[in-house]
Amino acid sequence: MADKLNVITISGSLRKGSYNSALASQLPKWAPEGMSITAAPAWADLPVYNADVQNTSGFPAAATALADAIRAADGVVIVSPEYNYGVPGGLKNAVDWLSRMKDQPFKDKPVAIQSATGGPMGGGRMQYQLRQAMVFLNAFTFNTPEIFVGSAHTKFSDKMEFTDEAGINFIKQQLAGFEVLIRKLTGK
Repeated sequence: MADKLNVITISGSLRKGSYNSALASQLPKWAPEGMSITAAPAWADLPVYNADVQNTSGFPAAATALADAIRAADGVVIVSPEYNYGVPGGLKNAVDWLSRMKDQPFKDKPVAIQSATGGPMGGGRMQYQLRQAMVFLNAFTFNTPEIFVGSAHTKFSDKMEFTDEAGINFIKQQLAGFEVLIRKLTGK
């Protein structure tokens, strides 16, 4: 059998009761047999990006740890809400820190995107903005199937378990396709 792929998840939400973090934490049980999925290091403590800070103090430890984890991973799944029609500020800030590093961590990295929102659209605008940033960073963004979990509050149990069977099947399809993309790009 081929090598097991190492995939990490990044939740774009810092909220304690986040549907996106809950969804990301459940991905391992829907992953194909040849894929291991774990959470990326925490990035909540990153200061707002400032080139003056970077030039005087270097990169914060949280940015370095996240970059190292992305570099070591075969692929990344970003699961994020949509805030005000776009990428949440915290996630965008983390991407901004990472984008300034030599040996750019997203360069040539397979990236899949998922989103869960309280509204009916499911985070499509956030996904398209994030895809633009990933194009600039030369990541290989997985295209379809796209995962948009709209009206998330109706699709999670009281214990934050994702219960939407149709959504689970789409996620399984996405992860299976993502495995194919990663193996094609990495030769693993």
